Amino acid sequence: MVRRSRRSQPPAAPPPLRGGWVRDEDGWRVRSISGSAATKTYVCPGCHQDIPPGTPHVVAWPADEMEGTGERRHWHTGCWRRRR
Repeated sequence: MVRRSRRSQPPAAPPPLRGGWVRDEDGWRVRSISGSAATKTYVCPGCHQDIPPGTPHVVAWPADEMEGTGERRHWHTGCWRRRR
């Protein structure tokens, strides 16, 4: 039996976030997520309250990071605006 060599494959990229366009704000990449695209519960780092499924919100990550990294944070839209 002949074995074929396997080429090492780079790790698969995580799926992209569902939602709106990405914009840059003060060193962050920010995407608005519509209520219909919000399918999980998240904890907002601004107020430490739940963002329940179906709630429009924003996702932000450092501008120098890839979109799929663990640095992504889900914020209430109002908390994101008041963060400064």
